[in-house]
Amino acid sequence: MSTACRCLAASAAFYLFTIPATITTASARGDVVPFNGEASAGTIVVRTSKRRLYLVLGQGRALAYPVGVGRAGRQWSGRATIDGKHVRPAWSPPPDIAREHPKMARVIPGGSPENPMGVAAMTLSGGDYAIHGTNNPGSIGGFVSYGCIRMYNQDITDLFDRVNVGTPVIVTR
Repeated sequence: MSTACRCLAASAAFYLFTIPATITTASARGDVVPFNGEASAGTIVVRTSKRRLYLVLGQGRALAYPVGVGRAGRQWSGRATIDGKHVRPAWSPPPDIAREHPKMARVIPGGSPENPMGVAAMTLSGGDYAIHGTNNPGSIGGFVSYGCIRMYNQDITDLFDRVNVGTPVIVTR
């Protein structure tokens, strides 16, 4: 993964501060869809061109969720694993985002309407990106982030409960 771009809505695990809380389980929003691919059951596959995240169920099926992905020049592809799960994380912009947005607070508390992480985040190995909720649901379905994968809060809640640290993630364009 490139370190040149980081998500406005999340970044390296060391920029996240977890506030103890529980997530209220939402109804699954993921649609069960046919899925053809090399990924094994339990793998998360993100197809940025389709702006969809798939949790592979196996037997040619997956749960599909709409997502927001990296804007032009901020996209990446590759493999990672979930290396952290955070509920209502506080967020601090990494240096490149802070330079681009100098008036942004240094730390935005979890649960704040200004916090771009939403209700939960799962950081990805490599330290630059996360799959997370959003305080801007209108951004879902677009090329909008600094490289992170944004989900509706009810969808990240559902996915959060279905996967564990160590879950493989494959991002394709």
